[in-house]
Amino acid sequence: MIRPMNDPNWHYETARDHGLSFLDRLKACPREPDPFIYGTRLATAVAIRAALRTYNRLEIVGREHLPRDGSFVLVANHASHLDAVALLSALPLRSLHRAYSIAARDYFEKNRTRLALTAIIANVMLIDRKGVADLELCRRMLDERSSVLVMFPEGTRSINGQAGIFRRGIGLLLAGSSYPVVPCHLDGTFKAWCKGSLIPRPARVRLAIGEPRTYQHVEPTDAGALNVCADLRSAVLALAPKPQPQIARAISQEAFQ
Repeated sequence: MIRPMNDPNWHYETARDHGLSFLDRLKACPREPDPFIYGTRLATAVAIRAALRTYNRLEIVGREHLPRDGSFVLVANHASHLDAVALLSALPLRSLHRAYSIAARDYFEKNRTRLALTAIIANVMLIDRKGVADLELCRRMLDERSSVLVMFPEGTRSINGQAGIFRRGIGLLLAGSSYPVVPCHLDGTFKAWCKGSLIPRPARVRLAIGEPRTYQHVEPTDAGALNVCADLRSAVLALAPKPQPQIARAISQEAFQ
């Protein structure tokens, strides 16, 4: 029902980002709804999904493990700028505006074009790599907004394609909490677009999605956080494709020649 302006129950609230520049609105999180950004994000997502399917033959395994509603966290290994868009491609289009790709502030704020593109396309949420306050923001997003946080606990892209250690920030966020976390493994993104490459290559990409888990039983301490990190890393690596027997034998024979 539309209330007339002279109705005493009617009131007008200015958007929280009123008066901010376009770039400053993109830095803020959570962001106010923007029809232009929403439309551009959806159109770009459709194009990216089509490109990943044709150019990189993207295969998604285990999509049924994704929670259908409520907040949750997606966690994966990180070797390429393709990782975030591959993970977002597993989500329904209607979920894109509540899905936030966690990104390092010191890297993305250096370049205005990079920030604008990633904020519109991947809905990046900027955090400091060691910012405790940003963990509180992540908790509020999960508690209040039915959000999906896309996180790469290594903190940076791998330089050799191998998964590094998971930093304790993800452990501090999840230890003692009821937030579901979904481990994922990305295979082929390093070959398709490794760190330092200018353009992606047509390499096959596979995304495996595991069953969600929670860490309510883990003490929210530094030791508990490290246990969460170790368990999550193991869960992610367990989703990696197993080498075929004939390939494994060939590698073994080469090693002894």
